[in-house]
Amino acid sequence: MLKVRNLHVYYENVQILNGISIDVSEGEMVALIGNNGAGKTTFLMSLCGIIRPASGTIEFLGTSVTKLPPHRIFRLGMVQQAQDGALFTEMTVLENLYQGAYRSPNVKTMNDKLQEVFSYFPILSERKKQKAGTLSGGEQRMLEIGRALMANPRLLLLDEPCSGLAPILVENLAEVISNLHRQGLTILLVEQNAHMALELADRGYILENGRILTSDKASNLLQSELVKRAYLGT
Repeated sequence: MLKVRNLHVYYENVQILNGISIDVSEGEMVALIGNNGAGKTTFLMSLCGIIRPASGTIEFLGTSVTKLPPHRIFRLGMVQQAQDGALFTEMTVLENLYQGAYRSPNVKTMNDKLQEVFSYFPILSERKKQKAGTLSGGEQRMLEIGRALMANPRLLLLDEPCSGLAPILVENLAEVISNLHRQGLTILLVEQNAHMALELADRGYILENGRILTSDKASNLLQSELVKRAYLGT
């Protein structure tokens, strides 16, 4: 589904990504883990067309998207849950969710998707008339993911969805992500929380200083001494 080959990305004349190659197959959940400054968010922004790579290729569903603008990549079905600051804070929860649905303008499809989002995040149904800016941090994260799901993605890009959340919220969110995967949604999960990400994923990549350090089945990476020392605190 997604093939990235030898991606080089610069930001303000500083090289951030150096020869990144990643594959995500349909129905997979793939984890990309790394510490702050490793280049994870830059990688996602490159996939979505927000940052133009200096060289390398990005192919999605058999189509080269390396030079496509963000709105065209979005219409193909690559949808990102962005980090903090992506919500329309003066709009209600419901209005924010509808903003994610313009890829699927059919009213019945949109309403079905809305009920699906509410089944994952019941608190959003309770808060649907409330302004997004008045939600708690955890509720805003749910809304960010819910809005991405409203777009009916073929590939869902999750950018550190558990960052800054209390442990109980991390556990709840991990269950939602796992359910989405079990239902067949293809997911690229970018996280600092290596243990959680690798527990959920089929395969994983370790990103360090803009390079892929290693990749393997997620279960193997959980047992890797290198990963344990650097990312799991053991």
